[in-house]
Amino acid sequence: MHKLTLRKHEERRLHAGHQWIFSNELVNVPKHIPAGEVVALYSHANHFLGIGFFNPHSLISFRLLSEVQQEISQTFFEERFKQAYDLRKKLYPESQTNAFRLIHAESDRLSGLIIDKFDSVFSVQTFSAGMEKHLPDICNALNSLFSPKAIVIRNESELRLLEGLSQYKRVEYGSIQDKIEIYDGEVFYLVDVLNGHKTGFFLDQRENRKAIRPFAHNAQVLDVFTSDGGFALNACKAQAKSVLAIDASDDALARTTHNAKRNGFSQLHTLKADAFKVLEEFVKEKRQYDLVMLDPPSLTKSKKTVANALQAYRKLNRLGISLVKPNGFFATSSCSHHIGESEFFETVQKASNDAKRECVLLQKASQAPDHPVLLAMPETKYLKFGLFFVR
Repeated sequence: MHKLTLRKHEERRLHAGHQWIFSNELVNVPKHIPAGEVVALYSHANHFLGIGFFNPHSLISFRLLSEVQQEISQTFFEERFKQAYDLRKKLYPESQTNAFRLIHAESDRLSGLIIDKFDSVFSVQTFSAGMEKHLPDICNALNSLFSPKAIVIRNESELRLLEGLSQYKRVEYGSIQDKIEIYDGEVFYLVDVLNGHKTGFFLDQRENRKAIRPFAHNAQVLDVFTSDGGFALNACKAQAKSVLAIDASDDALARTTHNAKRNGFSQLHTLKADAFKVLEEFVKEKRQYDLVMLDPPSLTKSKKTVANALQAYRKLNRLGISLVKPNGFFATSSCSHHIGESEFFETVQKASNDAKRECVLLQKASQAPDHPVLLAMPETKYLKFGLFFVR
């Protein structure tokens, strides 16, 4: 096994629980070691620190896998998957749902790997050269433990380009003839594992979707960026009077419409529109709703565009807040990794001032517990969610 050595004192972050080593923290970055190779990491004083994946072409040069010497094989992945599955069974028993995130990268000690379970189908994403190299072991471990109907690889993320990896998707094992039906909180969804967003469906908002139910009962509701209709359907489940779901995607609205029919929700209506433009029109028309929900996609892909993204969030939230009836409710989210929680909520406050309304925070939340947060790695926390009372 090749050996990497850290510069002086650069092991402190690793000892604190972080799992990445950057290229400028190494004494040297050996170019002859292939990307994805398992290497041993040592401190400058030659103390063994652990083993992990190495990539000489990435800013993240080393991703910690284990603090002890061991073989990274199918057995290794089976052990990690078992540990993660035991936790998910406690979080989400089968009586509640048949879908959850099995592996959330570093939070499950598998840096660069995401696995979502949708009924008997697994959707896999790899973000590091090492995980890409070990895809056969990963899939064999899933087959051994779960005997799935299919395993789908969804490796279309731009993050892969930072590791020198290509973008693709394929069915790695089994076959998928139709979309997969999942249930969560007594609401049914149809999931397109092969073509849907990211891994096929956003599970990270599952608890926040349920959180809006008490405020949707007998209410007129507006759901913007509805995607698969997650928030809108939960509003319907709470017996909302009417729900308008907006998205710019025909496919998203088709899924939302199907999901509404599957659940027997007749009060849901859809509108294809650009969110910013239609909200401006609604404000001019002086429309008002008892509950307004915003769940936009990430508005920035890098730190360079954070300032522009914050301006966009400010405008979007101003429009959303302006459409809330006095003493109504407002739910808003950001999944932009490069925007911190404090920045986001400061932006919502500015938007509230712009709208000349007073927003009282009732609940602050993040991603669902099957997307756990490793405190030593802020990178594992990305979702910001706020539920407000609007005066």
